[in-house]
Amino acid sequence: MRGTELGARALRGGFTCAVYNKTEVVKSKKRGVAPLVEWLESGKIFCGFSAVDKVVGKAAAYLYVLLGVDKVYALVISEGAAEVFTRFGIAYIYEEKVPAIRNRTDTGFCPMEQAVWDIDEPQTAYEAIKQTLEKLKKNG
Repeated sequence: MRGTELGARALRGGFTCAVYNKTEVVKSKKRGVAPLVEWLESGKIFCGFSAVDKVVGKAAAYLYVLLGVDKVYALVISEGAAEVFTRFGIAYIYEEKVPAIRNRTDTGFCPMEQAVWDIDEPQTAYEAIKQTLEKLKKNG
């Protein structure tokens, strides 16, 4: 099955991302990096899994590295995310590549993308992502 067909099928029903292997599928309707952080915090590791995601920026890419996925299919991917996947040996397919992920109001860059812009290590990126999520919660 081609990547575009797989992505369209896996994200039907309003899902934003999914990870899957031959026997298990885990899907989420949460936006942004929230499902990836939730999966990491639960201790779930997805070695041998593939992922399908609507939007993958550099922050999400680092989270997928920490989750241990082998392959990522993205509808939209940032150049930073592509570089992370290449550096960590994760295969990826995308429909559209953009310089960076924009925020939801399209007034600037995504706060998660900004949080990890100059970070080169997955665990450091994870800490920056968690701090940014906390700041966003406080600012409502």
